[in-house]
Amino acid sequence: MNAQLLTARQLGLVSCHDCRLLIEAQQVHAHPHCPRCGAHLHLRKPNSLARTWALVWAALICLVPANLLPMTITTALGTKQADTIMSGVIYFMQSGSWEVATVIFVASIFVPCAKLLILIYLLLSVRFRSAWRPRDRTVLYRLTELVGRWSMVDIYVVTILVALVRLGAIAAIEAGPAAVYFAAVVVITMFAAESFDPRLIWDVVEEDV
Repeated sequence: MNAQLLTARQLGLVSCHDCRLLIEAQQVHAHPHCPRCGAHLHLRKPNSLARTWALVWAALICLVPANLLPMTITTALGTKQADTIMSGVIYFMQSGSWEVATVIFVASIFVPCAKLLILIYLLLSVRFRSAWRPRDRTVLYRLTELVGRWSMVDIYVVTILVALVRLGAIAAIEAGPAAVYFAAVVVITMFAAESFDPRLIWDVVEEDV
């Protein structure tokens, strides 16, 4: 194999997950912490697949009530109306606010579902030792890591509405039970993306060479 294509592991080096410093593997056994930032060092994230699967399943379970339960409960002149995420999207579409409806749909429905589907695909590809297009799969992983936090837009909107609309018996908006589950989905998927080790994608390719 060309020396330029050798990986850090093949060269006897370990990369720090936090500051990306390369340390000789022999030093890691004696001092398992990064000399620069103090983070714990390991060749691959321990139990990466098992922990990621557990977090993905937890997010999938929370995703059901997050979409079925009401996100907001609006009280206007004594009348209460409960809206789910999707009913809120439909309301903004019917009122002509397509931009707001698009933002809520993308941030609150499309992104969380797409992120979970991508993580499941990556987990299965590593589990079945797929060597198909590892670079593209790594890009997918980086994408999920980048956009996951933006799903909190819906929670921010609900928080602002609850704080602003306080008109007593005339009108008021309260956060519904779905807000807790939705926030849990976002946080859990962020942890799931963090627990997945993308280097596992390349280990199969490296072994097949």
